[in-house]
Amino acid sequence: MKSWNAKLIFFGFSSVFNLTILISAQSQTIQGAGATFPEPIYRQWFARYQQATRVSVNYQAVGSGAGVTQLKNKTVDFGASDAPLSAEEERSMPGLVVHIPTVGGAVVLTYNLPGVPNGLHFTPEIIAGIFLGKIKSWGDASLKAANPGINLPQTPIRSVHRSDGSGTTYIFTHYLKKVSREWASTVGAGKSVSWPGGLSGKGSSGVAAVVGRTPGSIGYVELAYAIQQRLAFGSVRNKAGMFVVPSVESTTFAIGQYTNQLKNDIKTPTVDADGAKSYPICSLTYIILYRSGSPNGKQAAKLWAWSMQNSQQEMVKALFYAPLPSALRNINSAILKTIQ
Repeated sequence: MKSWNAKLIFFGFSSVFNLTILISAQSQTIQGAGATFPEPIYRQWFARYQQATRVSVNYQAVGSGAGVTQLKNKTVDFGASDAPLSAEEERSMPGLVVHIPTVGGAVVLTYNLPGVPNGLHFTPEIIAGIFLGKIKSWGDASLKAANPGINLPQTPIRSVHRSDGSGTTYIFTHYLKKVSREWASTVGAGKSVSWPGGLSGKGSSGVAAVVGRTPGSIGYVELAYAIQQRLAFGSVRNKAGMFVVPSVESTTFAIGQYTNQLKNDIKTPTVDADGAKSYPICSLTYIILYRSGSPNGKQAAKLWAWSMQNSQQEMVKALFYAPLPSALRNINSAILKTIQ
């Protein structure tokens, strides 16, 4: 009888212990903040992760800069940014950080030109010329040469850029810096730059709104946003001389051309890639973690290691993001294993 009671007591203690573990797992929350661009896929991933692990993720889409600030202040377990930290920004952090690219995305040129079809051709020289303010009309000879058979009007061109600092601007200006010596020497690249002229709008929605109400205008937004909002956008001539339509496939192919460089420096811009199938204005978006010292760092690393699985990466296509090449996912997995 005493033996039976002892077993019963032990069984009861074990059940309570298991229940405590379960409640603890259910109440655990990973905190993150940052970029708005990847928020749609992050929301889907986080819902799936909670179903699979009972660990929830509280993500605040407050913008790349604000996300980095919260990580710096250690109020979140990870920050998210479309632009990687500069060397100076890394030095200002209170601990060593790692960058983990999560998905790829393309930036497209959207325009408002009544009577002209979707899919205009743009060359690097044309894009730089427009945003430098040197190509002033849609009837410019360079545009006509790139678009034979299309009746382009003499409508004045109005360029539109982001008024706020953004990862989209970071990608677009890094592309211009790489393809135009004049842009590189006068404007440069960054999340915000001193634009030579043009109109401005806050966020992708602001740029789209300005383009939408301004005939003759042209701006830049993310591919996913352009498709969701049914905006007209063009193809761009790449390094191989091919006009490539921005897509999930052409973005994934372009990022894949940088695998070797990314092994050496995960922050390498992936614009203007080699390869006939590469769309040239695309990049990665990142999450940033402390290498050690973060109380919930290991749990956050598990989340992002999970996001590298084939099933999670394949689902990004439905939201017009580009899944990472397998070689890059392997790089990420190796980095995430080092989180202490």
